Amino acid sequence: MTYVKKNIKNLVGSIVGVIVVTAIASWQFYQFVSFKSPGGVTDSQGGISHLWWAIAMAVFACGAAFLVFSVFLRHDIEDELHITSAPRITHS
Repeated sequence: MTYVKKNIKNLVGSIVGVIVVTAIASWQFYQFVSFKSPGGVTDSQGGISHLWWAIAMAVFACGAAFLVFSVFLRHDIEDELHITSAPRITHS
């Protein structure tokens, strides 16, 4: 497998992973919002574990997305950067 194909495969896999974690976070938040007590009444305090899972998955998704895009935007490591100063201008 060539280097480019391997990198594209890793990038696509990483993006799919971030999307899956985001979907899990959204589902957990939905479970928290629509949690019903045994009597059938919507109860905002009963599904607190769903809220914590949603927060944890959202933080994880943001961290993973940051890492994916920071690697994606990284400059070529082997590319050399030459810094030179402008020539001095002498006034006569």
